[in-house]
Amino acid sequence: DALNEQANPLNEQIAETVAGLVYTSESDAPINAFAGQQADSVTAETLLLQLGKSNDLKVEENDFNDFFAPLIKIQKWFGEDERKMTEKFVQLKELLKTNLIQKKVFRFGKKEIDIFVVGLDSGNILRGIQTKATET
Repeated sequence: DALNEQANPLNEQIAETVAGLVYTSESDAPINAFAGQQADSVTAETLLLQLGKSNDLKVEENDFNDFFAPLIKIQKWFGEDERKMTEKFVQLKELLKTNLIQKKVFRFGKKEIDIFVVGLDSGNILRGIQTKATET
């Protein structure tokens, strides 16, 4: 069934939108489309269960808009590449905002942090993006 989810039109749209995008922390990490399974609600427990991860992982929940705020802000010093990257983040935010409900941002771990920006699609499938951050 996971293969069917990868072929889902929304998943394909997300994958196309994140192509080439990186999340910058102490290291740059690619951003990937994420497709989980059906869920009743968006919770850290649900996501951990679907990922097959331990429930005692350190979890931080963040706001969807707060996650995107620094990524979609155009700085005066930006060159063309940075502007293009920012525009892609704006497209990504709109795509997720339009197609997902109960959007949340989860951060798992301490130094090597797994970040998931997820919500439920029209079929109640947990969907969104995933990336990593390095924070020491």
